Amino acid sequence: MKDDGQQKLDQAYEGLERETPDRIARAIRWLRDPKSKWVRLPLGFVLIAGGLFGFLPILGFEFIPLGLLLIAQDVPFLREPVGRFTLWLEHKWVDLRHWWQQKRQR
Repeated sequence: MKDDGQQKLDQAYEGLERETPDRIARAIRWLRDPKSKWVRLPLGFVLIAGGLFGFLPILGFEFIPLGLLLIAQDVPFLREPVGRFTLWLEHKWVDLRHWWQQKRQR
């Protein structure tokens, strides 16, 4: 049975897969595969490091949560907080998208 942190993280990943284009959703599913751990962890650390240089033109601070999301798959104590935060962000994104669609229809 999965712990609460893993369930939250799985919900967060499933929400991301629903909200992203199919190509990105396939990449997310591939990265979640246990066989992809050898790619997931280094990529997560690279994204976090890149996010620390978010003040540069090409890199952005948004890389930090993406890196944490990848690392949380393999680090149990990060699963619940990262999953909760990702679910919160997804909820805000859906609300913003609905608000924008309603505004455009007026």
